[in-house]
Amino acid sequence: MMYSDSSSSDEEFLALTALLENGDTSSIGDKRLWVHQINVERKTYGEYHTLMPQLRKDPKRFYLYFRMNSECFDQLLSFIYKDIEKQLTSFREPISPEERLVVALRFLATGDSYKTIGYSFRMGFSTVSNIIKEVCEAINRKMINIYLPEPTQSTWLQSAETFLQKWNFPNAIGSIDGKHVTIKCPNNTGSRHFCYLKKFSVVLMAIVDADYKFVCVDIGGYGRNSDGGIFEASIMGQRFQNKTINVPVDQPLPNQQEPTPYVLLGDEAFPLKSYLMRPFPYRQSRQEHTKDLFNYRLCRARRVVENAFGILSKKFRIYSRPLEMNVDTVNTVVLATCILHNFLRVNTSGDTDYFEYIEQEQTPDLNALESLINDPRRGSNEAFEVRNKFINWFIQNEL
Repeated sequence: MMYSDSSSSDEEFLALTALLENGDTSSIGDKRLWVHQINVERKTYGEYHTLMPQLRKDPKRFYLYFRMNSECFDQLLSFIYKDIEKQLTSFREPISPEERLVVALRFLATGDSYKTIGYSFRMGFSTVSNIIKEVCEAINRKMINIYLPEPTQSTWLQSAETFLQKWNFPNAIGSIDGKHVTIKCPNNTGSRHFCYLKKFSVVLMAIVDADYKFVCVDIGGYGRNSDGGIFEASIMGQRFQNKTINVPVDQPLPNQQEPTPYVLLGDEAFPLKSYLMRPFPYRQSRQEHTKDLFNYRLCRARRVVENAFGILSKKFRIYSRPLEMNVDTVNTVVLATCILHNFLRVNTSGDTDYFEYIEQEQTPDLNALESLINDPRRGSNEAFEVRNKFINWFIQNEL
């Protein structure tokens, strides 16, 4: 049996098959059958082979190039090494797992096109495309249960404790928001992905804890829908509605007697629910101190999700421009960045100084992560009662 590198283009494989079937093997040794002449000297002039040894010697430049330190890079490679390793064949030597990871991380860090990456690393454009997809799939498969697992009761309780300690908001288990991820117009999708910003997008919906880590994500919602509609239609939203997502039973607010639900903190794009708090309309809050106080405390705690999205888009510049890939691949890549975000939040808390250099980079910001439109629906009476409990607690415990 012949093993072939799955990252080779279909044209190359078909050409080789035709030669073998016709009994013509005289051209198999000709590298032009396999790679472009520019790519023949990949090991001599390719970016991985020329730059990687130097980056290993400079921690700051390494961090700027990969958005992580060398220890995290090596740990990440150890997670997915077997999944992205290709078998050596008698026709040519496959691209190493480390080089594959370098290509994928460089794409995520810069958002450069497949052609730009291909020219830099001396690889075929289809090869770059396949490598990026395979590496992201491997990250999702190997790391999701470690860095983005299904939340348990202890997960929610720990998040609630941290929200109270850091943001002085009791019984808050997460901050929720959704962002448009700009994409190239998908084929045969009509207007489903066309959003109010006059561009095509998929929606990244996320719940974030008080330490800026993603707890739950839902990816792939149609851009034309609102945050609230996407959340309610998602598996994540349905599980909150049906109380099957391991949220702890109601507990009294500090120094109170009456049980109060654990809640998510959202903005005006979400409807008011017994498990989801949203701010009062601006006009109402400016006329009443209690409503203004509630809005201040909620927005103060809710901003962690905005900060998390900001960190995500600053580290991975693929979000600064439209993603030119099919929707399934977009979903795969976006999920991989969320997992990597959590991985780096856990493992690189001491790299603050290096991250400041990323913030200084002069890169265009095309606002690829945009907020969604507001949801005007009125909440239920139960939701109003829950919100009033928080208002009363804030009045008694002003900052």
